[in-house]
Amino acid sequence: MFNHIMIGTNDIQKSKEFWTKTLAVLGVQGSMDNTASSGHERVFFMHNGNVLALSQPIDGQPATCANGMTIGFKCDSAEQVKELHDAAIAAGGTTCEDPPGLRETTMGPVHLSYFRDLDGHKICGIYRPG
Repeated sequence: MFNHIMIGTNDIQKSKEFWTKTLAVLGVQGSMDNTASSGHERVFFMHNGNVLALSQPIDGQPATCANGMTIGFKCDSAEQVKELHDAAIAAGGTTCEDPPGLRETTMGPVHLSYFRDLDGHKICGIYRPG
């Protein structure tokens, strides 16, 4: 259904460093830098047909995170959910919500971790056993 997710950043290089370290846990290797025709810098991380893009806001206003928005990354194991969280925190992110771990939901057991990136975007690592 989705082609890509693009999030705004106020410091493209710091954001690129953060996401390079964090996404390495999921097997993402490298990124592609791009300058839009408007002159705004962008960075693209590609993995298994999915794209996370970072961009300086084209309207020239500061980047802000959306209240109520969460970007979820599918993990391969409960351990990887925690590794993703820990890599993000080590790269300068901040933890939010409950500590990484198993949650009982109406859809069954799910392993979750939540953190915010350097620009405040809320990110989730998720693994559904079975």
